[in-house]
Amino acid sequence: MKTELTLQERSLTLVRFPIRTDETLQAWDAGDEYLINHIEEKRLPEGKNILILNDHFGALSCWFSRSHNITMMSDSYITHQGAAHNLKHNACSEVTLLKSTDELPSEIDLVLIQLPKSNRYLTWQLAQLRTQLPQGTPVIAVNKAKEIHSSTLKLFEKHLGTTTTSLAWKKHRLVFSQPDCSPIHPVNTFTSWDVEKQNITLHNMANVYSGESLDLGARLMLEHIPSNPEYKHIIDLGCGNGVLSVKAAQLNPNAKITCIDESFMAVESARKNLNENLEDDAQIQCLANNCLDNFEGENASLILCNPPFHQQQAITDHIAWQMFCDAKHVLAKGGQLIVIGNRHLGYDGKLSRLFSKNQVKVIASNKKFVILQATK
Repeated sequence: MKTELTLQERSLTLVRFPIRTDETLQAWDAGDEYLINHIEEKRLPEGKNILILNDHFGALSCWFSRSHNITMMSDSYITHQGAAHNLKHNACSEVTLLKSTDELPSEIDLVLIQLPKSNRYLTWQLAQLRTQLPQGTPVIAVNKAKEIHSSTLKLFEKHLGTTTTSLAWKKHRLVFSQPDCSPIHPVNTFTSWDVEKQNITLHNMANVYSGESLDLGARLMLEHIPSNPEYKHIIDLGCGNGVLSVKAAQLNPNAKITCIDESFMAVESARKNLNENLEDDAQIQCLANNCLDNFEGENASLILCNPPFHQQQAITDHIAWQMFCDAKHVLAKGGQLIVIGNRHLGYDGKLSRLFSKNQVKVIASNKKFVILQATK
């Protein structure tokens, strides 16, 4: 794995987070390089206030912090941890790290954006910039050229303002925009809907998965959450909007409920959904974390898990593997991990390696999904 970013006669050492000994992916991409080269060639005067959105592992923040005042805003707890590590390792100047749920800084001279996968999240970010930025403030975004569609540019034009693009370089393209659209189109912080056949109303922030309707996997999982008066602590690992937590709490009113996600918007959505759908929120905890880092062992009765199979733009199974390993550590003896995933992902093999084959069973399946139960 390459860890040295060398550009403009300067080098940075950058790693992905969480740090893995067998990592095969690097912590930056050609889009970061394109943005860096573009800004350096423009000879931007020192001391500018730069807002960087969605900086994957802090490459842009590390680079520009030498000469400018940097605020990095991200929805990812893991991104924050990776950026903090890389900033410290490269002895960078101090950078302000903001969550996606924080207010934008009041003084911004330039905005740099790594375009997110979700158009809902991009729309929300552009709307926030339009209401905050002074007219004429330059905004420069980057992504793979094949991911920048005419619909992407229309979002910029509708929610931010005048927009143009660069030529492609190493299969990436820059988007140039500025806040001058009129009228301003407000975007609601939450999207809300009722879950069919369930006594649940959900509220999703912009970057939460399946933000306008319940995804098929969660819909199947809702039908197979157990009720047991012996449950003391239930963890929803990778909670998203917290719908599984809400159902688990309804079925197990005496259990403590803990929601964990690495998305700050997911954590806040889950908190809101638990508070508004349950009569008693005294035993509710919602945390941003990297899986179950720093959780005590032998602590949980039941862990519900709908693992992601990508990190940023990369498809990977290391997050699911870490979730399963952490779950085994945190479960009390006799505790259960219930996992849902696409059939082709082969989670049964991973769980059998951890819990032993005779401790893993299928509790439900259909043509697309399988629900597995592993008992410690």
